[in-house]
Amino acid sequence: MTSPTPIPFSEPPYLSGLPSPYYNDSHRKWQKYCRELVEKHLLQHALEWENEETVPDHVFHTFAAANMLIPNLPSPLPIEWLERLGIHEIGGVAIKEWDYLHTLIYVDEMARSGLAGPPGSLTTGFAFGIPPILKFGSRELQERVCPELLTGKKRCCIAITEPEAGSDVANIHTTATKSPDGRSYLVSGQKKWITNGIWSDYATTAVRTSGPGASGLSLLLIPLKNTPGVTTRRLRVAGQRAAGTTFIEFDDVVVPASNLIGVEGAGMKYVMTNFNHERLLVAIQGARMARVALAAAFEYVMRREAFGKALVEQPVVRHRLAGAGAQLESLWAWLEAFTYQMTRFEKEVADVELGGLTALAKAQTGRVLSECANCAVLLFGGNGFTRSGVGEIAESKWLAFFSAIRCG
Repeated sequence: MTSPTPIPFSEPPYLSGLPSPYYNDSHRKWQKYCRELVEKHLLQHALEWENEETVPDHVFHTFAAANMLIPNLPSPLPIEWLERLGIHEIGGVAIKEWDYLHTLIYVDEMARSGLAGPPGSLTTGFAFGIPPILKFGSRELQERVCPELLTGKKRCCIAITEPEAGSDVANIHTTATKSPDGRSYLVSGQKKWITNGIWSDYATTAVRTSGPGASGLSLLLIPLKNTPGVTTRRLRVAGQRAAGTTFIEFDDVVVPASNLIGVEGAGMKYVMTNFNHERLLVAIQGARMARVALAAAFEYVMRREAFGKALVEQPVVRHRLAGAGAQLESLWAWLEAFTYQMTRFEKEVADVELGGLTALAKAQTGRVLSECANCAVLLFGGNGFTRSGVGEIAESKWLAFFSAIRCG
């Protein structure tokens, strides 16, 4: 039974009554809207859907109809496109007011189940697959695909990782050979660990259009559904089980040359720029997952008795909780400051000034999530290894650690 008093570390400080220099009335109004909608349409069944390894289609359509997928895009939002589509506000926040702190709140609220799979099934492709099209795609390509992508009528994923090339992006093997008449590319290769791929209509895909190394990479928007030569199969994974992790194979797939995103040879730059947004979102999500794990452990040890007293009265237990909590709140303070800095820079400047720090923030999130997940599993004892009952959230956090800091 949930304690009537707030559980330590269960909420970020600004939601626990502590003052903050970062959040204004718009941010606080947005947080309340997010929490109500996400609790109603996602959190109630998140654990059930994670165990079933699938989130029902209607959930995606509900979020799309409420324009609650658009917050996955980098700030500032694509105002021109959204206004053309009749979208002027989201949850009472004018799109012209939107900044990265609104994004932070959205990602944090979406992750409140403590599970990566259910929110990832809705958000990952939108957050990572569409931004390169908006930032680097030709006007003609945008006109063809953006109206349906931005409104959720069609879906897009990001396809970078390969069986032999994960973090080593410059070593990608998937080839895109231009036809003699210059009208199309012939694509062959494989992509692995592609989140949302099984449901996506398009994949923003890293391909090799020329020689070895980073300078030979380009980005190509490849249609997936009903496209000859495209084969997709779902991968069963430990952690984010409901997010639709996919293996994609391209066997002489003909793709129009007009689907090239930007220019040939600039793919590495586009991927690295996109990584900045990806890494920040993954860090925010991971911090909330760590918070859920630690709060669950804290609640458990306050009511679990052993040796004649509550576990929380044992000094070694308090020491472990305090150590993990210190790491968590230090990380969150950095993420808040980092996100605030994003609101003060133009995107192009932020990519340069904050790009390296974004990678560090994601890496540090992995360490903190590991500590909080391990702490929870340890304190739940045998229950922490059980995929049911009181320790289920701890077990899921321990598995989620291995997949939460990468997204395909």
